[in-house]
Amino acid sequence: MSSDFQPPPKNLSILASVGGVVTAVIAIAILNGWSKQLSQASIEKPEISTSETASRQLVQPKKPQNPASGAEAAEIIASLDAKSVVLPGQSVPKNQLTVAIIPYIAPGVGKLTPEEMTTARIAWSYFQRNWNDETGLVNSVDGFASVSMWDQTAAIAALVSARELNIVPAAEFEAKMSKMLKTLASMPLYKGELPNKVYNAKTLVPVNYGQLEKREEIGWSAIDLGRMAIWLKIVEAKYPEMRSLSTDVWKHWQVKRITKNGKMYGTAVIKGKEQYNQEGRLGYENYAAYGLKLWGLNVTQALDYQSNVAFVDLYGQGVPYDRRDYKNSGANNYVLSEPYILDGIETGFQALPKAYADRILAAQVGRYEATKQLTAVTEDNLDRPPYFVYSSLFVNGEPWATVTDTQQKHNDLRFLSAKAAIGWHVLYNTDYTQQLFNFVQANLNSKDGWYNGFYESMRQPNKTLTANNNGVILESLLYKQVGQPLTVWAGVKSQKLTQRAIRKPQVTAKILKQ
Repeated sequence: MSSDFQPPPKNLSILASVGGVVTAVIAIAILNGWSKQLSQASIEKPEISTSETASRQLVQPKKPQNPASGAEAAEIIASLDAKSVVLPGQSVPKNQLTVAIIPYIAPGVGKLTPEEMTTARIAWSYFQRNWNDETGLVNSVDGFASVSMWDQTAAIAALVSARELNIVPAAEFEAKMSKMLKTLASMPLYKGELPNKVYNAKTLVPVNYGQLEKREEIGWSAIDLGRMAIWLKIVEAKYPEMRSLSTDVWKHWQVKRITKNGKMYGTAVIKGKEQYNQEGRLGYENYAAYGLKLWGLNVTQALDYQSNVAFVDLYGQGVPYDRRDYKNSGANNYVLSEPYILDGIETGFQALPKAYADRILAAQVGRYEATKQLTAVTEDNLDRPPYFVYSSLFVNGEPWATVTDTQQKHNDLRFLSAKAAIGWHVLYNTDYTQQLFNFVQANLNSKDGWYNGFYESMRQPNKTLTANNNGVILESLLYKQVGQPLTVWAGVKSQKLTQRAIRKPQVTAKILKQ
């Protein structure tokens, strides 16, 4: 990376950037030989039981048959995408506009199939390759020793999942988790307060993006830390022998400035000066705030999923989005799959209404029915420039846009996401999500982990390998195996309801009943 690498302009540093994305983006750029100056502003992430028989054979997926081929097909799909929009959209009825009183459990949870166990083992191979014995930290992207707290949380989730799925033995789990937590509880912090956005995963030196040797404190991400807060609680509750180590990590942080007036705040250092900015938009804001709430912080405003919500119809489904878009707030209001998947898997939709997730999946089903293009979109790293995009259902007034956070469009790089496909499948278990799962099995397998996705227009894999993609896949499969939201399964104390109170609600969105 060139020495004149510049930070983002002020107006783009606002919001919840998830530092792990930036780390992985820079790494992919370097590993692909891209050494020209890279604008950080274009890559920061905002504010992310019926058991089947063991003899079941993998059903080969039916690859989506586009109505035409090549450029003509892309034009037809783009036209249908544009026509799918109606504003204002259908809102969620008030009686559904609440978080789950009883944490949601998916239909079909239970023992993993042989294919699913193989899927988990493949995902774990990423972490085996990218574990750093010196620190217990894991590379955000394959082969590059840089890590954020978002991606390190993916490693915590992966390690717990591998232990519970009997992929790693108890002794290995205890050694690795102890090493990891001791590192997190003693690592140098930004201004002695909170974890820096990125570290050298081998030396623990706080660094800037792509610069592994030069010490530089560049701020913290509240959304990264909110995700880690959830998993620290899971480890603390599930493993008594790890309780003190997990608590030590939280005690190591000086959390006073991470919240203000019920909102989450992060920092960025621009030209040597610290900026202190509110983080989060609908989705990641609520999910991360839930983690901070588990540790007793006031995040009432960040948890509010109604004040800033509006709806847009996409293929007949009223999809929720945040009114605070780029024009009126300086931040992009991406509608993505991942925050809803994580909320469902980890909390049983305690941070966001399940009705929102229903609509977001249903719109993607609707797109498939109209275009015959399998759709499971979210943000992720690419194996080519611009190396990271937000593949959104809706952003800044545009439907189905794949953009950087400087609003550069790359709809030709839209891809079916492996983590989104598997996450949706374990949460909903419909005919459509089974197609998504089967497509991942047939097209995105590698000996070193699961590729991030499959490009729609180019009809080829997005061959990037990352901690987050493989970590989300592992925790999704753990969710299916244990049959409960992971905070409930672990016995996180701040859960208001006991496990006995949990029941299995029905999927309400008609389009999901396939």
